[in-house]
Amino acid sequence: MGQSTLLIKNIQEAYLPQGMVKKVSIMIENGKIAQILTQEEAADLSFSGKVIDAKYKLKLLPGFIDAHIHGGYGVDMMDATPETLQTLADNLPSEGTTSYLATTITQSDENISNALKNVAAWAANGKKQGADLVGIHLEGPFVEVSKAGAQPKQYITEPDLSKFLAWQDDANGQIRTITMAPEHDKTGEFIKTLAESGVNVSAGHTDASFQQIKHATNAGVRQLTHLCNAMNGIHHRDIGAVGAAFQLEGLRAELIADGIHVVPEMLQLIFDNVGPDRIIMITDSMRAKGLKEGKYELGGQPVYVKDGQATLDNGSLAGSILTMIDAVKMMLQLDGVTLQDIVKMTAVNPAQQVGIFDTKGSIELGKDADLVLLNEEMDIAYTVCRGEVVYQEE
Repeated sequence: MGQSTLLIKNIQEAYLPQGMVKKVSIMIENGKIAQILTQEEAADLSFSGKVIDAKYKLKLLPGFIDAHIHGGYGVDMMDATPETLQTLADNLPSEGTTSYLATTITQSDENISNALKNVAAWAANGKKQGADLVGIHLEGPFVEVSKAGAQPKQYITEPDLSKFLAWQDDANGQIRTITMAPEHDKTGEFIKTLAESGVNVSAGHTDASFQQIKHATNAGVRQLTHLCNAMNGIHHRDIGAVGAAFQLEGLRAELIADGIHVVPEMLQLIFDNVGPDRIIMITDSMRAKGLKEGKYELGGQPVYVKDGQATLDNGSLAGSILTMIDAVKMMLQLDGVTLQDIVKMTAVNPAQQVGIFDTKGSIELGKDADLVLLNEEMDIAYTVCRGEVVYQEE
């Protein structure tokens, strides 16, 4: 892994679990956070490794974790090639993302299986530089047809435990999150079995009522997929899945903060009512992220990218071309959102939700040195993945 030591010194502000701390330095050894030093401690240090001098102008945050991303930079998870995953590893740090869950889409059983096997092979291939592939988000095919959105309807099917277990086998246990419509699991056994096995079960592409979501949380649903999108809205006689995010403390909610999938006023309403401890910021981005406008594809369907939006022929939104840093900037425009809130929504919450908080999601001794340094304009100055500087602003 190249350099075994890195010193990031003279940091203006570091966002640590105990809060924001000014004027610190971070020592990294063998890809892990080894020391967090005060100004005085750092001054006495003799050090011969690689140094980043933040000159008291840069803010240090845990690297962003994108828990729902189909692709970007010309590739899609469903391409099922090692090149796909290499491209994401290489490009995601430019947006501050240091870890991600490669996300599938509703497709034929064979195509899903191939995509999962590709991740398993990649993961078995040892440590790599760049953004860390920390698992799979299986989005579909057990979803509600009327809320398909960009999920190809012809492949949507009922929850099937044997099928899921075969896919988990293909993935070598890497499926960490599943998006499904809980109303189709009439007995709750499917949800219960997955939740007990440690899978993060997320309700999405669903027409479930509030009571159905509440019932599903008893079975083991702990999350809502891209809140407000591909689910019923709040109605005064049934507050539905969106209302469930507001009311049920046991649910975290993914949020696409691009101002398109969810308008800024609704983002504010969600932030005020769901709060930073339960929001997980995601991109849900597709192949066209980082590329010019034009025609692309998602799940075998044509997607048209224009004016910052990705849509199907029928006008349905088809994922996004959002970057994590742009989502961060959007949220920071809302009233009351602090950088400490951003850390929760981009790092702590997703890491806790999929069971990787022991190594990721916060700046603590012994954890992976997955870090992002932001300048005064909130642009990315440096991204560090497991102790390696993998992105630096021009």
